[in-house]
Amino acid sequence: MGLSNIIEEFLKELIHEENGEIEIKRNELAGKFNCVPSQINYVISTRFSPERGYKVESRRGGGGYIRITQIGYDEESGVMRLIGLIGDYLSFQNSESIIKNLYENGIIDKKTANIILSAVSDNSLIIKQPERDIVRAKIMKNILLKICE
Repeated sequence: MGLSNIIEEFLKELIHEENGEIEIKRNELAGKFNCVPSQINYVISTRFSPERGYKVESRRGGGGYIRITQIGYDEESGVMRLIGLIGDYLSFQNSESIIKNLYENGIIDKKTANIILSAVSDNSLIIKQPERDIVRAKIMKNILLKICE
């Protein structure tokens, strides 16, 4: 298992133990894992995004911190927040994160997740960029709206 995965799992476990929110110091965490602080930034920016169900706040300086909060998902408000996050363009990678988040929070089952993934995949959307990401965003928004009904 790579270092990024180890750091991600450590942070997720901490978040779970602390009821959905942690405050960490980047340099201290980097020291714990014997890595550079930019490695911590990488993990947080790629593994703890809103699409994956997390809110990240940071404050720079000597007393700086990074606060990671797991976004609570009741079905309707959580899904509506996701719709707002999508914007006009949506990559397949971000689509996967959103769908995984919905599945992990029990909003959709595995079969539904796989169907949605198939619908928004590059294999299904055989048009050029940037139109592909525009169409993908519209499809995901419509699917999410149906989930709220």
